Amino acid sequence: MSQYSSSLLDSAVNEFAKLPGIGRKTALRLVLHLLRQDTETANALGNAIIDLRNGVKYCKVCHNISENDVCEICSNSNRDASVICVTESIKDVMAIENTQQFNGLYHVLGGIISPMDGISPGDLEIDSLVDRVAAGGISEVILALSTTMEGDTTNFYIFRKLAPFNVKVSVLSRGVSIGDELEYTDEVTLGRSILNRTPFSDSFKI
Repeated sequence: MSQYSSSLLDSAVNEFAKLPGIGRKTALRLVLHLLRQDTETANALGNAIIDLRNGVKYCKVCHNISENDVCEICSNSNRDASVICVTESIKDVMAIENTQQFNGLYHVLGGIISPMDGISPGDLEIDSLVDRVAAGGISEVILALSTTMEGDTTNFYIFRKLAPFNVKVSVLSRGVSIGDELEYTDEVTLGRSILNRTPFSDSFKI
């Protein structure tokens, strides 16, 4: 039985409430707002969502979102293709790009190693990163992961996987506080952390 006077309204609220951070009260407010808009505005929103879902791909090189097989960053000849910045998510790529302090390429892992959450190295895009480095032409890999225990574990795993190759592995300077999620770090701090990055081997004792 519908909670509201209209089953269509109930259905729309249920769908909006599935979005992260959106409860039923907020979902209802959004749906009622849409109902007050003209048909053209509501259709534009619906079409944008459909076009986004059907048109967006994942770059076959770095796994960032793209409308083409290779994203605009990877295909940009003005970027430094010898430096790869490894991130946990697409949101982190956006955060780093906003700093305007990095001109290399990216590699999106799609998460970090977290046994508690059932995420193992095989669930992430680590092997494809190793393949990129093994293919040659890479001078440095920057590990730009969150400074959490899971992030540090992932850093160490990748460091060991890249050990056979003649490539510099660095991490963000600790201007990013321990335990911070990268996407929530302010642009100035994040930009300085990239510029002042340090060799990963200096961050632990072998």
